[in-house]
Amino acid sequence: MAETTPVNWTVTALNLPDHAANPIHTDEGARAKGFPAALVAGVTTYLYLTHPPAAAWGAEWVGGGGCEVSFSAPVFDKDDLTCAVDRSADGDLVVSAMVGGDAKAAMSVWSHHLPRPEQREGQSLPAVESPLEKWRTYPTRAGDDLGLYGEHDIVHPAAWPSLANEVMSRHLVEGSWIHLRSHIRHHGLARPEGVATATSTLVRSFSTSRGDRAVVDVEISVDGALVATLEHEAYVRLND
Repeated sequence: MAETTPVNWTVTALNLPDHAANPIHTDEGARAKGFPAALVAGVTTYLYLTHPPAAAWGAEWVGGGGCEVSFSAPVFDKDDLTCAVDRSADGDLVVSAMVGGDAKAAMSVWSHHLPRPEQREGQSLPAVESPLEKWRTYPTRAGDDLGLYGEHDIVHPAAWPSLANEVMSRHLVEGSWIHLRSHIRHHGLARPEGVATATSTLVRSFSTSRGDRAVVDVEISVDGALVATLEHEAYVRLND
């Protein structure tokens, strides 16, 4: 993989209508949970965070790198968001979603391939299938101007946590919910004309003062080929 250094990138965050089925991404639903306005989807914020490494490392990273992303505070529609590149004390690349000087999310990035993780025990969830065609337009509609995906006819890696969210929303969610964290490994590239299948295991669920949380392991294949594995965590029910 080329040793090009990722650089900062700035974008106007957008709350896309694609996510309105989750009430937290509507003004009314967000206010009911104590927020001033609709939250931008975590998948969209993650999409922005991937811009620096994808711009620097190209399709090699999209098909063979990975990251761990965590969300600490909400991003709102029309926020000016800077994806700020830095290094951790251990020298790892970190990209932070900065709004007005405050970090809203952080993503630790690795450029090298990681092996498929060992399968963990838990409750198997029904498989979820999803056509990838919408990922031809989702990045540009969100404001990501990187031409990599169209030039190579490949799916943006934000498709993988998006599909993990679909697993959550179909099988675990009650009302409004919030994506908290994902550990994502890329195992291959996918074409937008493909169909993705997610097989998942609920490995942990627990209650907190804010609501109920769940952790799932997700394996995603496209037309039979493994493309991503994730550990995905979310509030699946929020307290009033």
